[in-house]
Amino acid sequence: MVQKKGKKKSVRKRKTAKTNRKAKGDGFLLSTKRFVVRVLLVTVGIFVGLYLLDYLYPKEPAAAETKRQLAKFFSFPKENTFAFPGETKETATKPVVSRGDVRIEMAALQAKRPEQLIHHEGYSLSYNNDYKIANWVAWELTREEAVSTKAARDGRFVPDPEVKGATALHEDYTRTGFDRGHLAPAGDMKWSAKAMRETFYLSNICPQHPKLNKGLWNTLENKCRAWANQHGTLWIATGPVITEDMRVMGKNRVGVPKQFYKVICYYSHNKYHGIAFLIENKDYGKTSLRTLAIPIDRVEKVTGIDFFYQLPESIQQDMEAVVDESFWF
Repeated sequence: MVQKKGKKKSVRKRKTAKTNRKAKGDGFLLSTKRFVVRVLLVTVGIFVGLYLLDYLYPKEPAAAETKRQLAKFFSFPKENTFAFPGETKETATKPVVSRGDVRIEMAALQAKRPEQLIHHEGYSLSYNNDYKIANWVAWELTREEAVSTKAARDGRFVPDPEVKGATALHEDYTRTGFDRGHLAPAGDMKWSAKAMRETFYLSNICPQHPKLNKGLWNTLENKCRAWANQHGTLWIATGPVITEDMRVMGKNRVGVPKQFYKVICYYSHNKYHGIAFLIENKDYGKTSLRTLAIPIDRVEKVTGIDFFYQLPESIQQDMEAVVDESFWF
């Protein structure tokens, strides 16, 4: 009888051990399943979250458009497939595909000067790190843009995030006696809130005599919008006349120009028409704009900048040599 009891106990122990091992195996399997399920749930949650984020906060289309425009600007085709008015495809000399691919408003430095090319939604500029102001700022102004009221004037003066290296700061202008004068005017960018805000980047600002900024310069900006509304698309370039004897101001030594320029062209009646202004950094009182109009090539000589250089040379020569006031005033 004792031997039978011992045998039964031994059998029970083996069964118990086997049961325990099975339970442990089942527990491990269950834990593994739970872990896998949790990982799957977290993964699904992440994908759902990213989808909702993209749905609720889509990427700004303007950024994609800017990249597209920049790609087009820096990768012109080798052969010409479009002729400007007055040319044939055989005689055209510029590598262009269509008017949309040609940035007519762009300028090119001829004088040796620091330059960083920057492109924003509404304008492009050549930035001068030595004087912390632009060499030139250029943009296209259409009739629709000139009359748009989509975006109210809004912005505060801040450094341009695209500028590499030295930059002007808001305080460089404080208590200097000069206004923070826009080059590409905020009034030309009411078609886009982003374009409006970007006109307040300090790369687009120059020290201006307060009565010039609020007077003749403002009159010229308003006149450009009126011309765009009347004639259609204008191509505009503007900036300070940079000279070695310019005074500087502020902690960051911002250049104070003695003169500003603005050059403008548009296409009408099978011809390009151009006009330019050289304006001193002073109060002009009630001076008429008409008395200050000059040919574009005179501004090119003073500034060392080639304006509208992407137009064929023959068209540039004719347009830049004279001002036909009947088309402008």
